[in-house]
Amino acid sequence: MADMIEDQLPADNAVTADRAVEQLRQELIEEISRLKRCSTRGVRALALFMVVSIFAWRGADFLPSSDSVTALLGKPPSARLISSVLLLYTFSAIILSLSRMAAGVEHRSSFSHVGFLTAFFLFYYFGGSLEENYWAVCGSGITILGVESYRIWSFCTELISKKTEQLSYITRTGRAPLEE
Repeated sequence: MADMIEDQLPADNAVTADRAVEQLRQELIEEISRLKRCSTRGVRALALFMVVSIFAWRGADFLPSSDSVTALLGKPPSARLISSVLLLYTFSAIILSLSRMAAGVEHRSSFSHVGFLTAFFLFYYFGGSLEENYWAVCGSGITILGVESYRIWSFCTELISKKTEQLSYITRTGRAPLEE
């Protein structure tokens, strides 16, 4: 009886190990797929910003007149103040993105920048100075979202490379890769 149990243990351990390796393999495939989807988030945010910029360029015909908003909310800030805040925001966003890149932080979204930049278009529009400041917001947006897009793509590409190496190791050897 004891001999039968000892014969079954190595076989059971091998089956369990094979299942664990197969599960790890499947998890790696799913993670690579997720990272590939994630790597395009920056480009999608940039595309969304370009759509917003086109609407701003066309004069935001769908928005209420700046006079009616001014009557409701009060006098908007001056164009000089809005420009100062835009400049501060642009440098802060770029520094934040570069520090995330240097630290290797996984922060997958840059869509919040699209919202902030849209707010600058709106501030200039309701302040009556969108035409003079359109290119400042557009240039800031392209710069910020370009850096963010590169950061997200770079981070995901590096992880995809590591995960692909691990998957290749599993395929070659049939064993789980050693932990780093």
